[in-house]
Amino acid sequence: MNKKSTIALFVGICLVFAWPVISSAKAITLNLADQNSEVGWGPVHAVQPWAKQVEKATKGKVKIRIYPSQTLCKGKDAWTATKTGITDIGWCFHGYWPGLTSLADVISLPALPFTKAEKGSEVLWKLYKKFPSIQKQFQDNQVLLVYTSTPYLLITTKKQVNTLEDIKGLKIRMTGGPPTDQMKALGGVPQLIPMPGNYLALQKGVIDGMGAPWEAIHGFRLYEVVKYYTDAPFPAVYFSIAMNKNKWNSLSKDVQDAIMSVSGLKGSKFWGRNFFDTAKDGVYEKAKKEGYEINFYHLPGNERARWLEVGGKPIWDQWVKKMKNAGHPEAQEILDSALQMLQ
Repeated sequence: MNKKSTIALFVGICLVFAWPVISSAKAITLNLADQNSEVGWGPVHAVQPWAKQVEKATKGKVKIRIYPSQTLCKGKDAWTATKTGITDIGWCFHGYWPGLTSLADVISLPALPFTKAEKGSEVLWKLYKKFPSIQKQFQDNQVLLVYTSTPYLLITTKKQVNTLEDIKGLKIRMTGGPPTDQMKALGGVPQLIPMPGNYLALQKGVIDGMGAPWEAIHGFRLYEVVKYYTDAPFPAVYFSIAMNKNKWNSLSKDVQDAIMSVSGLKGSKFWGRNFFDTAKDGVYEKAKKEGYEINFYHLPGNERARWLEVGGKPIWDQWVKKMKNAGHPEAQEILDSALQMLQ
């Protein structure tokens, strides 16, 4: 056997024995179920970039396959679908499940002192890390990050809401928990409708309006069916990016650490900022380009004070009382901590 043949044989033997190692180095693919359209503001500016951050942080060991527009599971089923392994990672909107994570609902109290989702997201993650009782309510899944919206706007189809009297009797879509409690206090009739169903509900007059952030107005094209926007002292809502626990535990420690290096506090702030804070300009751009009106109204100080009197701090007190009655004596401390962190 000549020298070249010997080398070729040696290389071939090495490849045979190395093949299991090469195969085992194949990237781990994690499925992510997302309610939103892949061309929506949030997915383009937060979901997809974060997936790339995970791939880079893990040096290609993990790839995330995104299933948009409820193609893997319905948005309202995302928490359970993640828990049961239908999806590896779920985009979870906690307004769908009143009471599931009731202590984290503190960030959904109306008229809290923040205007940017990045700040709300930072505070929510810090509250999650500080209070074991909050962590316990999320224990079904492995929480990678949590984030909030900006405080909601009130958007309506037929009339501008300028005063407290204007909202009375209107059917307004809100999310569960404190937002629903606030709407009842203001005199509106809260409606619980999953986000993808609200375009038709507004178009057909099933509801008169809804609370919504700029991101949802952009992603679900709500600017096509509403004309009026009111800057009311509404609550924000919150979300988690959660992972199936068995799938998480199957990952090596170095991969887990790499994923968390772009998640946790850093990821929470990234998602809040990119999913919500930047979306307003996108709505105005699309509405102008497509010829839709945006009639915007800022409540003046005296009118805003009226809304706060009946639908602001009383809802805070009501939430604390409700949580204490449910066996959470730390509720006031959680609220106080949130207010302190938000200042």
